[in-house]
Amino acid sequence: MVKTKNNPLLILVLAVLLLSFIFPAGPIGAVSGTEGAKLDEHLKTEMETTDGLINVIVTFHGNQAPTEQQVDVLKTLGIDTGVTMQSLPIAGVLADADQIKELSSNPEVRSLYLNREVEFFNGDATHLTGVDKVRTDDSMRKANGGLPVTGNGIGVVVNDSGVDGTHPDLELGENLVQNVLGTTNMPMSTGLAPVVYQEDVANTDTNSGHGTHVAGTVGGTGEASSGLYEGVAPGADLIGYGSGGGVLILDLVGGFDYAITQQSRYNIRVITNSWGSNDDFFKDDPVNVATKKCFDRGITVLFAAGNAGPDEDTHNPYAKAPWVISVAAGKKDGTLADFSSRGTRGVSETFEVDGETWTWTDEPTVTAPGVDIISARTLSPVGVLNTNKDKDHIEAGHLPYYTMLNGTSMATPHVAGVVALMLEANPLLSPDEVKDIIGKTATNMPGREAYEVGSGYVNAYNAVDLAMNEEKVYGTTINKDRSFHASTSMDVIRENYEIDYSPTSENQVSFSVQEGQAQLVAKMYADGDTYTEEGGNPLVFTITDPNGEVYESGFNPTYSIDLVNTITVDQPEAGEWKLEVSAYPGAALPEKVVGTLTQKTAQTISGLGDIDGHPAAEAIRLGIEERLFDAHQSGEFNPDHMLTREEMATYLVMGSGIRQVEKRNDDAFVNSVLSNGAALKGDYSFDGVMKLREDGSFGGSDKVSRADLAYSLVQSLGLQQQAQDFSGELTVAYKGERLQVKDGDEVPAHLKGYVQLAVDLNIMNVYFSSTQGPYDEEPTIHASFKPSNEVTRGDFAVAMTRFYNNY
Repeated sequence: MVKTKNNPLLILVLAVLLLSFIFPAGPIGAVSGTEGAKLDEHLKTEMETTDGLINVIVTFHGNQAPTEQQVDVLKTLGIDTGVTMQSLPIAGVLADADQIKELSSNPEVRSLYLNREVEFFNGDATHLTGVDKVRTDDSMRKANGGLPVTGNGIGVVVNDSGVDGTHPDLELGENLVQNVLGTTNMPMSTGLAPVVYQEDVANTDTNSGHGTHVAGTVGGTGEASSGLYEGVAPGADLIGYGSGGGVLILDLVGGFDYAITQQSRYNIRVITNSWGSNDDFFKDDPVNVATKKCFDRGITVLFAAGNAGPDEDTHNPYAKAPWVISVAAGKKDGTLADFSSRGTRGVSETFEVDGETWTWTDEPTVTAPGVDIISARTLSPVGVLNTNKDKDHIEAGHLPYYTMLNGTSMATPHVAGVVALMLEANPLLSPDEVKDIIGKTATNMPGREAYEVGSGYVNAYNAVDLAMNEEKVYGTTINKDRSFHASTSMDVIRENYEIDYSPTSENQVSFSVQEGQAQLVAKMYADGDTYTEEGGNPLVFTITDPNGEVYESGFNPTYSIDLVNTITVDQPEAGEWKLEVSAYPGAALPEKVVGTLTQKTAQTISGLGDIDGHPAAEAIRLGIEERLFDAHQSGEFNPDHMLTREEMATYLVMGSGIRQVEKRNDDAFVNSVLSNGAALKGDYSFDGVMKLREDGSFGGSDKVSRADLAYSLVQSLGLQQQAQDFSGELTVAYKGERLQVKDGDEVPAHLKGYVQLAVDLNIMNVYFSSTQGPYDEEPTIHASFKPSNEVTRGDFAVAMTRFYNNY
């Protein structure tokens, strides 16, 4: 994405935007001129500090390019250098402070903005989001005239640094149907002249590479990798609009003007923008005016949310416009990237445009893959910059053509490609309908609120399905639109630690736990790059409280999932704690170990009137805060009531990353948990996260056993293969050893691996007991799992919050 900033050496580049409607004065980001024209704060500052000419974007009232009367307004004031847009009522000019003041009082002028500099937001995705499933789904192919849905014939403008049309995946004249050099530089001689766009340029991305990567994600053919790095919509008609690597707002505004002007020529239905600003939202900003104009013409506009997270109030203001789609960045495991910009919890504003009421809400629309995204590399010299990073992730034969980048810049074109797929499936969709479908079909992201992720993780398959079949019902399981019976507030204290592990060192760190904490979550990340991905360096860790009680990782290096260990302690003792890393079993090699220590407290606000004093009270409060489950409508949680299968289905979809499916005759939550590929972290071929009873019924009022719960939570983590590969006896870590679980034979054979993983990941506990004969010096410790015991709602709350700590 791009952040704008003041630049005293601005190159003479202009672009102006205007909507045909007069917006009421916006409250943010600008001040009014004497007759209602708006001057943004950056322009005011420039006027106070600059004696000479200033690059100004002038937005007029109107519906077309600036009229003769409007151009005369400029000429009358002696403004004689600039450009005018071809379709937008905008002029970009050079003017001094006195001329700008005169313009601000002219009734023809809607707003005046400084033409500032922008920079781009950089930071096996198609499988995760269901794009691959769209390609292979037989029913979709048949509904699409026998051909796979690929975005065929849909024009997508990549409004970015440019596109390398010499790349095999993005050949000019093939899937790249047009490549435009879009810098709107001032005319060589004095005068006001219409902007001129240079078309059919082989390579417009000679100093960045950003736009080529974006274009490859939208609709690269994968030609240079035999289809391996194919884009989301390889059948789309791409239109590159290149403004260069160091660009001004006006350059990129020209992309909207070009899209409107050439819409019929290229069937332009989508324009993707991985850039933005650091200001507040203001409806008269020329960029927002331009995007609304595109919306009115049936063009779906997408913007990157920004890379200024994880703090609140970091959302790109151009992405806040209610008529655009804002895209946050997720990881390929279905979680949110730390750098992804957040909106602001509970903030929105209502305003009027052309007699219609709009409300912008400070939140993204949806989240899409934006971490470690491999896409086309420009073949110009700038394309070699990431080679050192890429060589560890991309095959040597593909390195000349592909590179890996992170950012909401990478997430946004993924969704733009999904929109192209939707529009091929149903060309009649309006931008409003496209945005609605994208949100309705997304997947809830555990522990995330709408101001962070919007509706959740994008689901391309569901989106195309609903676009094709508008009578289907999606969205009834989305947390964003759900009314909750209970709510809490939570304070979080998080710190990082680092240990240079060595077999000959102490390998310890100390940390403090504050008074009144509800939960302590300790995580250890062992790098293990020089070892196998499964298992790595056999390191485990323990944490010890001020009283000497030891809590140990359940991680078993002979049966590993990844290189992350987690210990969760409810209601931890206040004071100084110790964390120690050790090798288990045997020896480990030196390695830098990093991790996080998180303390959480939650306060009840409403809906939990019956949990005070209950052993699971803190877990319940935390889970309510993270929206992992809910209280009953009565305002009570009933922690000692037995959990039903119907309740568990609902809570799994709410809080464990379960892809929704369309609502059929029965409950949408039940449909989702039973469907193959239910878990966002899993494969589409995996079983559901719950199973039917032996008689073929779901049994919604039936109770849930501990073995059933272990299956559902581990399956939700996408660990089906690891669980099914398990063999041997069930064991549990105890004081550096593995104790056999004495009732392991009572666990059904097909669930043993799930129980083992639930125990090893500290999601579920075993029960310890001891026996001691009259002459035994030490008691004998026994461990049991009690697989057939029924689960209470309080039990579920504890397991679910521990599951979330592993998610």
